[in-house]
This record gives sequence, C-alpha cells and structure tokens, in this order.
Amino acid sequence: MIASLPRPAWFHASTVLYTLAFFAFLFLPLVVVAVFAFNDAPYPAPPWRGFTLDWFLGGFSAGHIKRQGLFADTAMLGSLWTSVIVACWVTGLSVLVGTANAFLIERTQFRGKQTLSLLMLAPLVIPGVILGISILAFASRIANLADDLWGLELEFLRPGLPLVVLGQFSYIVSIATLTITARLKRFDVTLEEAAYNLGASRAAVLWTITLPYLKPALIGSAAISFLMSFENFNTTLMLVGSDAPLTVMMYGRMREGATPVLNAVSLLLMVASSVLALTMMRGSKSTASGDSS
Repeated sequence: MIASLPRPAWFHASTVLYTLAFFAFLFLPLVVVAVFAFNDAPYPAPPWRGFTLDWFLGGFSAGHIKRQGLFADTAMLGSLWTSVIVACWVTGLSVLVGTANAFLIERTQFRGKQTLSLLMLAPLVIPGVILGISILAFASRIANLADDLWGLELEFLRPGLPLVVLGQFSYIVSIATLTITARLKRFDVTLEEAAYNLGASRAAVLWTITLPYLKPALIGSAAISFLMSFENFNTTLMLVGSDAPLTVMMYGRMREGATPVLNAVSLLLMVASSVLALTMMRGSKSTASGDSS
C-alpha cells in the first residue's frame, strides 16, 4: 500500500491492535513480576494481598519479621556477586580477543581466511547445553591426563568459575568479534596513512586514531558481552562448581519453591539493565555527534 494514500479504518484499527498485543506480550510478564515483588504474600503470583517491602528489606529489622528479603539473603547476594565477577572476566576477554580477531580479519590476508571467519561463528549455532558438555568433557579429560602422567592437579579445568568463564567466553567472543569487525570495516585507512606520513608511530596511531573510532563498538560489545554472560544459564549449569552464579541459584530456588524474593531479584536486574541501556544510548548519541562535528 502506498503510504501517501488514505488507509481504511479497519487497517488502522488492526495496526493499533497488533501493536498493543505485541507490546503486551513483551512487557506484561515483566510488569507482573515487578508488581508482585511488593506483594504481601509468600508466593510470587496473584492474588494481590497488599503492599510490602519485606521481599527487599525483610530481615534487617527486629526478629518478628520472619521473611528474608533480598538484601538480607547472603546466598542470593553472593550468587549475584559471583555473576558480576564472571561477567567482568568474560567481558574483558571477549573485547580484547574480539578486537584482535577484528584486526586479523580486516587487516591481514592469508590462506584460509574465509574458512577461519566461518569457524569463528560456529559456537553461535551450537546449543548452550551441548557446548557446556563438550567443554566439560574436554577439560576433564585434560585434567585427568595431567594427573595420571605428571601428578598435576589442574583445578581450573574442573567444574568451577574458571571453566564457566571459559565456556561463556567460547561463544560470546564471536559476538564481540562481529560487532567490532563491522565497525572496523567502515574505517577510512587513509587517516592512519596520513598519520604515518606525519611521523606518528604505530602505537600512537592505534591509540589516537583507530581505537577512538572503534570506541562505540568496543563499548557496545562490552555491554552485550556483560549482559549475555550475566544471564547465561545453559552453558553455566553444565560447568558450575560450588559457587553458583545468579541464574543457577534462581533455578535452584525455583525448584525448592518460589518466593517473591525472586521477583525482587528480577526487578533489580530489570532496573539495572534499563539504566545500562539508557547509558549506552546516551553514549552512542554523544559519540555520533562528536564524529559528525
């Protein structure tokens, strides 16, 4: 249909209904979770029993409060901190290796380059459970072999946080590589050549010209890597040891019997993710305006 032509009323009404239904499907479950984080009931679902902050602050006051809120739940807070630590390691490694991969793909020519580029995408199409099981089996085999042959105890190859970081990194680095490569592909190399002609060193050109241009992609890939690591469950469940990240901890709590504390955690994560997204949007706008000027 031509956009300039008048549209019938039924078309306009169906468009509005479709839009409302789509956004209701996306956001209504999140709204329900957020609202019932304040429900004065021992279950995280309707009906509404009144407003309370016990599921956030319960346990800080006198002993008559029997509910344990999020900020008094040391196990849940510990798992939250564990997820942050894992996500920071995965983010740092993914951005660093992704940047190196981007330069390898865009700035070098070698035999088998296209094959290597395709192989780098393979972890993205492998199910997380299969990826986790494969890494666990491979790492355990190496650890057992080192123990049998040389008597070495390679604990970092046993189920635990180092293996969780390795498992998440194995596919998140592919996303970081794609993000940074797309930005580097549009870079005007004549800017670097002009700097070289003026006597700048390779390190100076990289630090003052190339990396500032890649800054939006680096920040974007870091944010994506952090969020993907933080919310990962399938691969993490296969590789986790005694220190459970947040997703595994919440899964265990759900199996034991859900409480509105899980709603409180979900609301906290939604707020944190929204703040991060808004910060990223403002940063990208300021960077774009700086580039245009």
